[in-house]
Amino acid sequence: HAGQVGIYLCGATVQASPHVGHLRPAVAFDILRRWLERRGLQVTLIRNVTDIDDKILAKAKAAGRPWWAHAQAFEREFTAAYDALGVIPPTYEPHATAHVTDMVALMRRLIDRGHAYQGRPGNVYFSVTSFPEYGALTHQGVDQLKSTEEVAPGQAESGEDDKRDPRDFALWKAPKPGEPATAAWPTPWGVGRPGWHLECSAMAWRYLGETFDIHGGGIDLRFPHHENEQAQSRAAGFGFARYWVHNAWITQAGVKMSKSLGNTLSAAALLAQYPPAVVRYALASGHYRSMMEFSDVTLKEAATAWERLSGFVQRAGERVGQPSAERVAAVPVPDAGAADAGASGSAVGFPPEFVAAMDDDLGVPAALAQVFEAMRRGNTALAAGDDQATETALLQVRAMLDVLGLDPAGDRWGGAAGGGRERAALDALVTGALERRQAARAAKDFGEADRIRDELQAAGVQVEDSPDGPRWSL
Repeated sequence: HAGQVGIYLCGATVQASPHVGHLRPAVAFDILRRWLERRGLQVTLIRNVTDIDDKILAKAKAAGRPWWAHAQAFEREFTAAYDALGVIPPTYEPHATAHVTDMVALMRRLIDRGHAYQGRPGNVYFSVTSFPEYGALTHQGVDQLKSTEEVAPGQAESGEDDKRDPRDFALWKAPKPGEPATAAWPTPWGVGRPGWHLECSAMAWRYLGETFDIHGGGIDLRFPHHENEQAQSRAAGFGFARYWVHNAWITQAGVKMSKSLGNTLSAAALLAQYPPAVVRYALASGHYRSMMEFSDVTLKEAATAWERLSGFVQRAGERVGQPSAERVAAVPVPDAGAADAGASGSAVGFPPEFVAAMDDDLGVPAALAQVFEAMRRGNTALAAGDDQATETALLQVRAMLDVLGLDPAGDRWGGAAGGGRERAALDALVTGALERRQAARAAKDFGEADRIRDELQAAGVQVEDSPDGPRWSL
């Protein structure tokens, strides 16, 4: 639809606490959304929550609590991590358990069209061989496959020996022995619960229609999850996703980060150790399709970059005043290749090289190079006392970083560079301390001056003496 973009993003299976691998798609698709909106498009972003599946039931049982309470507790942790990183909430966040009626409607459609069948009561399967296009997403032929389910090594597909073909996958699952009665719903084919793949097709259909623009998720979901989604949706007669966008893995020592491998870094531990803006910068800085090695080195490099950017925004703002959030949001996006306006006021636009980089498959690394180039121009203008050029650079830097969700003086990170009520209060207190320090130095009471500086430093306030007087930063 002209002027609109519909995006379906596979969200969390809330079986356990989020780790940094879960944060990467959230940040990557947040940047995609922000850029599309900057381009003048109205974005509808649907990010689902898988709140019922085998792993949730097993882990809840081991923890000795109801499966729905287990899922809700970890869903809150995911939400807290997304919020901490400044990820804009999705337009809607549907839950699998809330869309059973949509799944029943989709199963009925597939059965009527000859692409699905009932096994034992409660089991419904998709017939892979009934759909000639199966394998189109991952370029696999059906004859190459032994299974189209996600089954752990050595684990049989318990209770699914009633398939007509071992490659068929479950749309609906009958309860297993020992599972709670609350984890099943009545359907025309028996009591059961959703198969993993069915829920996403049903929710995408409900909120984005039969055909939508972009389906996203981690590259590890391409098979079998996304392949099965596409097959069942297209077999139902839907156009489904026009474009697929997959982010690559986070790795540690070259190995994919996952709970099963035991090499995860929890979101809570990471955010307790590093400022959220630094974590977001680290996650955003690589190309979304590139594997990202995550380590202390990655985070230290991100911290250095963030300090440089937020420091420039603070210094330039002190010199020429911080542009309002409304003004930053109003910076226009020129056509790629157009000449940069480069003037102060409303004529300032995004550097065309930044636009070209973002338009070219969301090329954030090349876009960040333009952010640092604008910062370099701004620092040169600051040193030369050129307020107009300083203001232009400041506005461009903040607008570009806003697209990446990293504006140091914006509403989310305002405390880093001069915005927000808390910053104003802190500035008044620190300024008072610095005035006392200046008075002590003027009286040659260097012991008192050093004491004040050390007291500020112990509180996390760094003082820098400059020709224009002392400047402080967190």
